[in-house]
Amino acid sequence: MSDVQIGVIGGSGLYDLDGLKVIEEVTPETPWGKPSDAILVGEYAGKKLAFLPRHGRGHFLAPHEVPVRANIAALKMLGVEEIVAFSAVGSLREEIPPRDFILPHQIIDRTKGVRPVTYFENGIVAHATFGDPFSDYLAEIIASQKDALGGITLHRNKTLVCMEGPAFSTRAESNMYRQLGADIINMSVLPESKLARELEISYQMVCMSTDYDSWKIEEESVTADEIIKVLGDNAAAAKKLLAAVIPHLGQKPNPLKGSMKFAIITAPDKRNPEIVAKLNKVLPGYF
Repeated sequence: MSDVQIGVIGGSGLYDLDGLKVIEEVTPETPWGKPSDAILVGEYAGKKLAFLPRHGRGHFLAPHEVPVRANIAALKMLGVEEIVAFSAVGSLREEIPPRDFILPHQIIDRTKGVRPVTYFENGIVAHATFGDPFSDYLAEIIASQKDALGGITLHRNKTLVCMEGPAFSTRAESNMYRQLGADIINMSVLPESKLARELEISYQMVCMSTDYDSWKIEEESVTADEIIKVLGDNAAAAKKLLAAVIPHLGQKPNPLKGSMKFAIITAPDKRNPEIVAKLNKVLPGYF
């Protein structure tokens, strides 16, 4: 199956999609291994899409354990050209309380090199453009359907900082991120968004605030127990938003198509044939 243009990645609390008419459940074997869990391929509002829970159903994968290269490669091999990804986030701003939704437009990387961050390695070097990490086109579609959130505020043009985890921030770190200009924080946008860019997939994350991280000294620092209480409400709202958004996806030619063909730096005679074979599965005809 290679005609599934739309991909949805579910984050914490979002492990399924109500109303999805499942056609097939697949676990593609990619050159980078298997994805986090079985991918549900089905029809929703007349659109064919692929749904993948980032942390697996039951949430058994920590952020640094998510097989992100396999996840994005598997979606690409199914034909996906647009990804709407969901993620729980901590808020670094008073004006973004728990249960609000956010469409970030920039990223600050505070991960620590534990996670594989590229498909181009071991004999093939490429440099993807990443100045604007998210899709303006997808953000506009999502924002246009904000009424589906039933009064929940949807913030735009915010900066998302990605930390390593799985422990939450110290208060000092949380305040440092605020000083850096970050508005929200999570553990999942990287390398997911970078890998999507390398495979020429338009990508937009929808963030759901669960807490105030650790910066508010008048409150207890964030705990998983507090977050779990909010996740259910956020997931229900996310499903309503998706129901409104999906009919509008898959209607525009992919603006990233062909962008990596001229990003490859390594001379043809120096390219590792094993890596070439892997990349041909996801970027056929480029090598």
